[in-house]
Amino acid sequence: MVEKASQLPDSAESTTVVVIGAGPAGLTVATLLRRSGIDCVVLESRSRDHVAQRQRAGIVETRAVRMFDSWGLSDRVLGGVPYDGILEFRVDGRSRLVSDSDGSEGPAARLCPQQVLVQKLTGTYLEDVGDLRFEAADVSLHDLSGDRPTVRYRTADGTPRAITCDFVAGCDGDHGVSRTAVPEGELTAYAFDHGIGWLTVLADAPPPAHPLLAVSRQGFAAHFPRGPHSSRYYLQCPPDDDPGAWSEDRVWDALRTRLGDPGLVSGPITDREVFRLRSLVHEPMQYGRLFLVGDAAHIVSPMGGKGMNLALYDADVFARAVRAFGRGDDSALSAYSARCLRRVWNDQEFSHWLTRTLHDAGDAEPFLRNLARARLDRLFTSRAASEAFAEMMTGLDPTGDASQEVPGNLSGVGGD
Repeated sequence: MVEKASQLPDSAESTTVVVIGAGPAGLTVATLLRRSGIDCVVLESRSRDHVAQRQRAGIVETRAVRMFDSWGLSDRVLGGVPYDGILEFRVDGRSRLVSDSDGSEGPAARLCPQQVLVQKLTGTYLEDVGDLRFEAADVSLHDLSGDRPTVRYRTADGTPRAITCDFVAGCDGDHGVSRTAVPEGELTAYAFDHGIGWLTVLADAPPPAHPLLAVSRQGFAAHFPRGPHSSRYYLQCPPDDDPGAWSEDRVWDALRTRLGDPGLVSGPITDREVFRLRSLVHEPMQYGRLFLVGDAAHIVSPMGGKGMNLALYDADVFARAVRAFGRGDDSALSAYSARCLRRVWNDQEFSHWLTRTLHDAGDAEPFLRNLARARLDRLFTSRAASEAFAEMMTGLDPTGDASQEVPGNLSGVGGD
């Protein structure tokens, strides 16, 4: 049972879970906890406007859509448009359509930019009387190995605050405070640098009919929808390239060449940056009463769209584990790291496979290029290969998922 605030010092509060970070991971954790009647407080260092406008991933995969649906939340938190499950691969200008549907029944993936998901999760959490505190500065975590951790921070006006809790959900990304609060030597980091850079470009230009991945001797390129009149483009480049060296003319010329579309319609470019493709996994994803969720625990190459979806998976597993704990069963919390990591490594392997295939098939040395093109040919011509691809893209959990359980109110932990 959570201590009442009156039993604590005047400067302290108490709750069941403190969630650090208000991105997709943190807001999903908080929304699912509130759905279960569990008290939580979300602390976010940035402003609400900043968080609501961060543009990242664009597809909520099938498994994640069905997860939200199982909680009765898909209509409230998922914007965007239904995704027909068709990817276009274009190799040296030749188009091949590949389905990423595994044939199972139920809601399909949705084209939903991260900022839309975050905005809707924020609205849903606040409508459910959730406690969300933006511009929380100097957040620090204490007594994580004890039964009642404390999270300290300063409000926007500089007032120091402290919250004691049963659990901390570290959802503040790769550079947040959560993972750095773990003592040195408690976590093992596995990192991989792909040696590849992407110039990512956001433009007010017509979206493609299907998400498009293109291979050519000039390098990899991609074209994804980001709204009815907006597109996100990717161009392979050196990982230390300067985005300022890419003029609008150079961007559009490269896209028309690599996408094999001389008539590609251009539009005003509203954002561009260069980033490295890298992968990172921290094991375990738990230290004491701190549970790492999403990018705080793992970074995955963007190929395959697994980053945000892994965060949603972690959030679902954690929220259900806390609910089970309130019913007297701590086995799910104990198994949190092992269960999530099994999914993480499967998605890392798939993303690595797809990354190497599509980049090697373009401008790698001849032996690797021919191997990669053989993999693509198998994907286009083999039913077994296409079904395996669809299974990984769909994101269904082969270990059996608790998301089929009907959520209900929790007694004994949190509550109103």
